[in-house]
Parts: sequence; C-alpha cells; structure tokens
Amino acid sequence: MKLPLNETTAGDTETVQILESLLHSIQHTQSFKGKWSLIETKLSDLKTLLSDISDFPPNSISDGLIRSLSLTLSDALSLSLTCHSPNLPAGKLKTQNEVDSVSAKLDNHVRDLEVVIKSGVLHDGVVSSVSISKRDSVRVEARNLVTRLQIGSVDSRNSALDSLLTLIQEDDKNVLIAVAQGVVPVLVRLLDSGSSPEIREKTVTAIARVSTVDSSKHVLVAEGLLLLHYLIKILESGSGFAKEKACITLQTLTLSKENARAIESRGGISSLLEICQSGTPTSQASAAAVLRNLTAFSATRENFIEEHAISVFLTLARSGTKLAQEHSIACLSNLVKEDDGLKLLIARKGGFNCLKNFWDSAPVMSLEVAVEFLSNLASDQRLIESITSNDFLIRLLNVLNCGVLGVRTHAAEAIYKIGYTTKTRKELGELGFIPPLISMLDGKSVEEIEAAVKALSRILIYTENRRVYRKDPRGIAMAVHLLDPSIPNLEKKHPVSILLSLTHSKKCRKQMVNSGALVHLEKLVAMEVEGAKSLQEAIGGGKMWGVFRRI
Repeated sequence: MKLPLNETTAGDTETVQILESLLHSIQHTQSFKGKWSLIETKLSDLKTLLSDISDFPPNSISDGLIRSLSLTLSDALSLSLTCHSPNLPAGKLKTQNEVDSVSAKLDNHVRDLEVVIKSGVLHDGVVSSVSISKRDSVRVEARNLVTRLQIGSVDSRNSALDSLLTLIQEDDKNVLIAVAQGVVPVLVRLLDSGSSPEIREKTVTAIARVSTVDSSKHVLVAEGLLLLHYLIKILESGSGFAKEKACITLQTLTLSKENARAIESRGGISSLLEICQSGTPTSQASAAAVLRNLTAFSATRENFIEEHAISVFLTLARSGTKLAQEHSIACLSNLVKEDDGLKLLIARKGGFNCLKNFWDSAPVMSLEVAVEFLSNLASDQRLIESITSNDFLIRLLNVLNCGVLGVRTHAAEAIYKIGYTTKTRKELGELGFIPPLISMLDGKSVEEIEAAVKALSRILIYTENRRVYRKDPRGIAMAVHLLDPSIPNLEKKHPVSILLSLTHSKKCRKQMVNSGALVHLEKLVAMEVEGAKSLQEAIGGGKMWGVFRRI
C-alpha cells in the first residue's frame, strides 16, 4: 500500500517527472545515440527502484539519495537536449565526456539505491516510532552506518566512518552488533587503494577495533588474502598511525601459519622490521608483536636471518618500550629454538645483557618470554657457563615461587638444561632449588609438574642433593603419586629416576612402599617404563614383595 503523500513522496514524484522527461528527450537525440540508449536502460532500472522506495516512510538515507539523483537527472536532461542536434556547441569530445560522466553517475545511483533497498534500513523507519530496546537501537544505527559506508560521496562515507568509530569504541557489544550487520566486508572494500588516505586510516582503525574483540576475530580471518594484501600495503606506505592499527589487526591474522606465509611472500617481514627501526614507540611494539607470531613458524625463520632481524630485535630489546622489549625477546627466543648457531651469535652480540636488563625491570607477568628465552639458550651446553656467570641462577630461583604458571614452568625447564654438569648440579642444590621444585610437583598443570620432576631427576644425580630432597617430608610421597599411570601426559621415567636415586636409604624405601609405589610399579613394569623394573626390585624384593602381592 502506498503511503499518504508527504514531503518525501512529493520529492519522489518530482524526481520521477524529471526521469520521464529525460526518457522522452532521449528519443530525439541525434548525437551519441548508442550511449543514450544505454542510459535509457539505466533509467528504466531507476524508475523501478524509485517505485520500491516509495513504499517506505521518510528516511534520511533515501531522501539524500533521491535529492542527489534528481540533480543528476536534471543535468542529464539538459545534456540530452543539446544532443538533439548533430552540431554540438561544446564540441564532440567534451560533450562525449559529459555523457560518459552522466552515465557513470547513474550507475552509482542504481548501485546505491539497490544497496539501500537490500540493507533493510528502509524497514527500520517503519518501527521508528515504536519504543525499542537499546540493543535494537544500536542494531538500527549500525545497519544505517554500514549502508552509508557503501553509498554516496567520499565526504558522506567519511562522516559515516566517524560515526561508526564512535559507536564501536563505546562497547565490545557494539562491535559484535556491527559485525553481525556485515560491517567487516564493507570496511575491507574501503581499504582499496582508490580510497583517500583519510578514509583508509579511519577504516584500518575500525578494523583494528574489531580485531580486539575475540568473538569477532573469525570474521576478519574469513576475509583472507584480500585483507592481508591491503594491510601490507598500509605497512609499506601508510601513515605511522595507520601502520600501528594495521599491526594490531595483523596480530590476530598471523596466528595462522597460512597467513604468516602469505605475509612473508609479500615482503611483509621487511616492512615490519623497518617499523621496528624507525616507527613511533607504539607502532614499534605493535610491529614486534606481529613478528613475534611470525617467528613462531619455522618456515619463516630463514627469512628473518636474511633480513638481519637479529640486530633489529636486539636493538629494540635494549631501547624500546617495555612492551616492545617483551615482544623482541620473544622473537629472539622463537628464532633460536632450533638453531644453535643463532644462540651463539646472540650471545656474542650482547643478548645476555639485554635479557638481564629486561628481566630486572619487567613485572613478573611479563617475564615468561624472558625465562623461556633463557631456557632456549640453555639447551646449548656451550652457553651454560655464561648463564651461571651472569647470575641467572639467582634470577631463576626468585621466580620459582611466583604466581605465574608459565614463568614457573619455563624456569624449571631451564634448570633441567642447566643441570647438565656436576658443577651446576652442585650449585643448584646449594642455592636452594630443591624445595621450590618439590612444591611444584603438586602443581595444577601437567606441564609444570613435568618440568619440575625432570629438573629434580637431573639435580638428584648429584649425591649431596639427595640428602636435601630426603629432608623434605613431601618429597617421596609426591614422587610416588606421580607414578600413577592414570595421570595423563606425564613421562613416568622421571619420577622413577628420582625414587631410584633414593633407594640406597632403607627409610626412603619404606616410605615408598607405604606410599603405594609397588601398586603403580607393577603396571609401569608391564608398560616397560624405563627404570621401573629396577625400582620395583630395589624396594619390593624378597618377602616384602611377596606379602604385598597377596594383600
């Protein structure tokens, strides 16, 4: 049903009248008949679209489009009249350009009207007078903005971006609503190189905001290589602010190995390293965060070496912000995991000093990367002496009791690697590592428990350390508990090794039996766990074992 005549429908009527006049005029054109014939087809589409829009109440978007269309139709009508004669006052070339311009504008009007009709914003006007919830109000506003981002002039889209940024900065829920209304694909198209620098900067800011909301990240990932392509272009030629926002989004996208390889193949590593060298402090930290993800994939490590990334990371680890330092150290840690040559290179270039400075000034929550880096360096036995001489043992001891699970776990892993020689085992025992490691055997994480039990199994190779372990009343019972085959993902050879190192003591053997070791060992022997049979024989031989089996 048509609505009663009002200002909007009156505007529609006037526009339709101009359109009809133009259609009539086109029948009499003598110049560029082929082009005017194509325009005639577009006018037919516009006539249908205007009819569809007239079924809805006034709407600021449709009103603006109709006003703009009316101006274009008026210009087209004037131009068509000049083409009634084969003699063109402005000349053939200029008039042809004007006809082509009108044709292109009409294409844009058709597209814009189709977007508005399909978007659903016209339906929102039907319920505008009805009281709706705040969430529904945000949904209506988001749908309106998503539509405005796709239509109209550069200025109008720029204004819509400003409004969108205000909306999504208010609340994460607003981000989710905007994403549900399809804002992400629209924003990605706005990153096209044809957009103005101002629009690209605001667009990448909006995309970065979306990337900070976990429930929306999958929508960005779904945009795939197209989004990556535009973001890398921004890294190469965008403003410092735009580069920073692009890096925020890339932190999400580079969690995927496929995306990491795509960035590598498009020269993204070089651009990110350049930002680390010459960008603003905040953009350096953001770029380093992306590189942290990239260095985690072994396929990209060779490219970092070719780009001389080690020097860049060491420099940033010395002079960047705390966040940039943390990400840089994580990058170095990732790069040396499987490369002993790089471990030595980083040590020679002052890596230990960088690590100490960060360790001593960073909050405990940020120390996980530092402790993991030390653990990775410690896997090269040639660096153990440097680690101990730089007082890293004291630093490790200080974090074994901290409240951060990852820090404790990596610290225990480092201790296991450092305890490679008799000298370091002795030092670890004398410094007091055994009690906190025993406490970790009761940890809630299997990774923490395994790291602690491995470290203890190595430390207890040194005889004097066994006496320290025996003095702790929890030690034997906790090690026996770890023999239980029902505890998943825990190598049993390490608690077996701890207990084997204590079997020379009759008191310890009795404690093991009383704690139920033989029950577990019978199963571990059947599973052929290393050392299990030797431990079973050491504590359960003769009459005691026979009695136990009958119980």
